[in-house]
Amino acid sequence: MSELLTSRDIVLVVDDSPETLGMLTDALEQSGATVLVATDGEAALDLTARITPDVILLDAVMPGLDGFETCRRLKAAGAVAHVPVIFMTGLTETEHIVRALAAGGVDYVTKPIVLDELFARIRVHIANARAAVSARAALDSAGRYLVATGRDGTVRWCTPQAIRLLGTALTGEGGVVALPIAVRLWIAALAGDKTSADRGGSAAPAVSLAGRDGAALTLSFLGTTGEDELLFRLVGDDSADQTVALRHRFQLTAREAEVLLWIARGKANRDIGEILSLSPRTVNKHLEQIYMKLGVENRASAAVAATRALDGG
Repeated sequence: MSELLTSRDIVLVVDDSPETLGMLTDALEQSGATVLVATDGEAALDLTARITPDVILLDAVMPGLDGFETCRRLKAAGAVAHVPVIFMTGLTETEHIVRALAAGGVDYVTKPIVLDELFARIRVHIANARAAVSARAALDSAGRYLVATGRDGTVRWCTPQAIRLLGTALTGEGGVVALPIAVRLWIAALAGDKTSADRGGSAAPAVSLAGRDGAALTLSFLGTTGEDELLFRLVGDDSADQTVALRHRFQLTAREAEVLLWIARGKANRDIGEILSLSPRTVNKHLEQIYMKLGVENRASAAVAATRALDGG
């Protein structure tokens, strides 16, 4: 069999059948991939808490925690939410296929498995997932506060900066990460209104919600990014716009601009670390770069420079 994967590719195989595990492990290793194995859903959840695979091959029917519930729990875990899950099943009825996709699977193959077909699917989904992760990383490094949801308001993905702003506004009801119920209902109504869904941009509707520490936030609809995915911009007390302004004015990175903004607001290093989920050491490292780029020697001078920049001075 030709090599379709590399040792960089980590494939997790979850199946209670020793024969299936043995066959897939041998074939995947021969193709060059690194293979992880779990014999049930609980073992898969424990393993992915320590290691993030590039793709998961998941048996639909297993004793105990079945593949459908395992997939839902995997997708509710932030570290592996982006990892594509391909179901392996002998079930061909439409309802089972729908259950697999509804649980968060991106694809399915039927048993007995045709290896060439499976490998082609693996390669495509790994490439797509890496492209999506790269795109989201680029959005985050550009200082974007973006949230993508399904038509029912469940969260598909957020840039890390948006997650920090939302804080406890994100809930985990039923193992599914979602926005508050009132916001989900608003999104569902928006998704059902084709005129609004097609419009986007500055004329599109927005909704208010409370984020970290009760801060007032605005969720503005930007448009659709797929058949059932809606994209929103999150803005909190002008922080996003002010961060962007500081970045452009002083040629800072997105994180440096965030630190500088909180310095201008009078926050101590410990407070900044808690707000941005950074260690005090990391905050100090950012401060060193900020001082150098602003041409100042201390935080007081940096705060004055930032305040003047935000005031248009």
